[in-house]
Amino acid sequence: MFQPRALELLKKKRPNFDQIVEFCRSPKSFLKYLDSAGVDRAVLINYVAPEVIGFTAAVNQFISDYTKENAGRLIPCGGLHPRHTGNILADIEQILRLKIRVIKIHPPHQLLFPNDYLNGVKELEMIYRAAEANGLPVMFHTGTSIFVGARNRYGDPIYLDDVAVDFPKLKILLAHGGRPLWMHTAFFLLRRHPNVYLDISGIPPKTLLKYFPRLEEIAHKTLFGTDWPGPGVPEIKKNLEDFRALPLREEIKQQILSKTALSIWPT
Repeated sequence: MFQPRALELLKKKRPNFDQIVEFCRSPKSFLKYLDSAGVDRAVLINYVAPEVIGFTAAVNQFISDYTKENAGRLIPCGGLHPRHTGNILADIEQILRLKIRVIKIHPPHQLLFPNDYLNGVKELEMIYRAAEANGLPVMFHTGTSIFVGARNRYGDPIYLDDVAVDFPKLKILLAHGGRPLWMHTAFFLLRRHPNVYLDISGIPPKTLLKYFPRLEEIAHKTLFGTDWPGPGVPEIKKNLEDFRALPLREEIKQQILSKTALSIWPT
């Protein structure tokens, strides 16, 4: 599905690209890779962004089929896009039928603001209401993107303040914590709203405490992640090692590595 320029960027940043292709084909191979990295469970991120990346709604069936290999270890994340739907209610029903366990909205790649339901994009409101009613978290990309065609003004997390206010029971996951421009905004939202969580994927662990010096205050709402195999993330195991080397109390590390995610996806 990849747009040629998006695929080229991924290939350029990944010397082991053929291995990634094999993992996409074979969940058994990927599970062995997780074993070698010391990872019990993984959330596999997919979203719909035809213009910038190329992904269509077919990612939902793909990831649902893929994770059937081991539903206890592989958590499927799917996507919905207000502009690329003939029937948003049918698309939401498919997400539920496929047992997708988290929805990804990527504003810089989907070219929309998360609160565009206030400007007439009713499909977004329907997505959030359905997710809220069915206990599905919604993950939002926050921060910048280097892919050709991405519009980074959409990556400012402040627009999620409206979403958190209007959908107070919706679990909102801030992917990447607004890095590298809006970490203070992300921290504010985490402290203001009980339903907002932080995902630290895409943040090099060695810069994590520079970006979030008061990380311990929000550890109970923080999830470890890598953004692998995205550009700039060499290996999952290296990310884990760098995170474990941070000067944080062991209970804080365990909270971020496992306990917060387990509170969202217990089984």
